[in-house]
Amino acid sequence: MKGCTTLFALCCAVVILFTAQARGADKELMGAGATFPFPLYQKMFDTYFQTTGIKVNYQAIGSGGGIQQLVNKTVDFGGTDAFMTDEEIAAAGAPIVHIPTCLGAVVLTYNLPGNPSLKLTPDTLVDIFLGKITQWNDKRLVAINPGVVLPDMQIVTVHRSDGSGTTAIFSDYLAKVSEEWKTSVGAGKSLKWPCGLGAKGNPGVAGLVKQVPGSIGYVELIYALGNNMPYADIRNKAGVFVKPTIESVSRAAAVPMPDDTRVSITDTDARDGYPISGFTWIVAFKDQKYGDRSKAQAESLVKLLGWMINEGQKIAQTMNYAPLPDAAVAKAKKIIASITYGGQPVVQ
Repeated sequence: MKGCTTLFALCCAVVILFTAQARGADKELMGAGATFPFPLYQKMFDTYFQTTGIKVNYQAIGSGGGIQQLVNKTVDFGGTDAFMTDEEIAAAGAPIVHIPTCLGAVVLTYNLPGNPSLKLTPDTLVDIFLGKITQWNDKRLVAINPGVVLPDMQIVTVHRSDGSGTTAIFSDYLAKVSEEWKTSVGAGKSLKWPCGLGAKGNPGVAGLVKQVPGSIGYVELIYALGNNMPYADIRNKAGVFVKPTIESVSRAAAVPMPDDTRVSITDTDARDGYPISGFTWIVAFKDQKYGDRSKAQAESLVKLLGWMINEGQKIAQTMNYAPLPDAAVAKAKKIIASITYGGQPVVQ
């Protein structure tokens, strides 16, 4: 048995070495994480390959999974819609940088007869996901949707079952508008939900909502658009019912940008801003010399990041994501320039 174990370990080592060599030869970068920007990243990385010959393999496994894969050093970069906390960065064992790549809207999509256009207020949205509003023809929903015939149908909430940046954005919003939500459920990538069904990834939530009559769930805008599903206008802090669009998300992002770019833009003060908006980030180790990484891999990653915040922004709007504001681009450039290899700047 001992001999078999040794042989198995040797085989694994050979496979890992072969894979690393193949990746170097094929000029391939590996990433994993958020499903929120996945449609955009697919297009970006395909365009980048056509332009440079560098292949980027990105697995949409959720923000929590992406962060874990980065910390485990099994990928070149992670993708997350929830910026890492100081505690998470400390636990990673080395400094990590956040490079914003775009903005998006978390929308409330639903499955009702005829799929009418709906409006939701912060308090009704909270109570739906707390399980306090259980019927679509509840008098509070009827009052904010005059002229809409709401069915006598049970509400079924759908949430993410995996560690999710989309959940972090949505729950961050709910915690800001409701003290009860903040204290009883909280905010984060993974939550103990009071009610409802769970599904993996934005595609899973969208698919489950589409299958279950009377359901409502939260997804990134493009997943509702891609499945031809309706989504609600949300009343913001200014009292305006706002439709999630590139413009309303961009208005929500008109906030001071910290040097590390870790900022929440939910529950915006902007009069016409969509209140459940967020940045999404690429996360990577600040110093790229770890494990068996070569300087060439570090240079390849830095070039990709620079392309994403410059040329790649032209793709964002065509995919219904809001491109980065100028202030975010400027901060991102400084962060990319700060990436090192063995303490020396990668960008000379």
